[in-house]
Amino acid sequence: MKRFLFLLPLVLLALPSFAQKAASKPGAIGGDAPAGKPYVYKESAGKPRKMEIYFPPGHDAAKAKVPGMILFHGGGWSGGSLSQFRIACAYFASRGIVCATAEYQMLNGADAKKLPPGVTKKRVCVTDAKSAIRWFKQHAGELGIDPKRIITGGGSAGGHISALATLNPGLNDPADPKDIDTSVVAYLWFNPAFEPGDEKDAEIDILRHVKADLPPAIAFFGDQDTWKKGWDIAFAKWQKVGNKSIDYQIAAGQTHSFFNKDPWQTVTLIAADRFLVKHGLLTGEPTLKAPARGEKLTPAP
Repeated sequence: MKRFLFLLPLVLLALPSFAQKAASKPGAIGGDAPAGKPYVYKESAGKPRKMEIYFPPGHDAAKAKVPGMILFHGGGWSGGSLSQFRIACAYFASRGIVCATAEYQMLNGADAKKLPPGVTKKRVCVTDAKSAIRWFKQHAGELGIDPKRIITGGGSAGGHISALATLNPGLNDPADPKDIDTSVVAYLWFNPAFEPGDEKDAEIDILRHVKADLPPAIAFFGDQDTWKKGWDIAFAKWQKVGNKSIDYQIAAGQTHSFFNKDPWQTVTLIAADRFLVKHGLLTGEPTLKAPARGEKLTPAP
């Protein structure tokens, strides 16, 4: 399948003042954010698959080679939209990273029922996510990013998809360039949805792909989140095999998708910013202001 760079009219890009203002307002992530610059990274199931990209102010792709970030929205592997991470992308672009948020193929209920035993609807999501990461790296020169400093992550199902897209060597689109891998240098996981039922399909079961040498990751969970159980099982396995690269942060009293609205939206973005600074992917201090009421994350025991 032919790959192409599909440019649409310019849209408003991320500016520091916009990111600060938007991320300080209550409401869902992306609720007040304009779309990033749109691209089509592939076609799957006969439909174009899009990503939106946000560039740092004054970014000159011919001269700059900054880190890149690509985030995947949640929605139960069957819904959701690019709007979820628009504010996050705008914020990190304002801090100097070229940020993208990508959609992916999702099967409806009828199509999912047609799959053979042992195959779940999640597979197609992972395959497209792998294509998106490869496209991002393939066009690094045009985007002004360093293909060796790519960060990924996502929320809920998007967190799961980003993990399997980078940790599972399978589920590749045959049309993808074979000389470009999907490895990344860091993860931002917002209550990633790992579930015990995934064991029925090894290709999308995170527990089959847990290794000690995971790149640095930060994971956010509310302590009242029913999806936390699946994450805790995976986290315990990472610990068992000797991994020490995961920064696991807890929001007391919060449920699933707590990060989608303030004050926790701002709290998690600040924590993610500091995490990236710690690992040399950003410099300086976060430009967001911490919530006045003092909401804080606490490290998992």
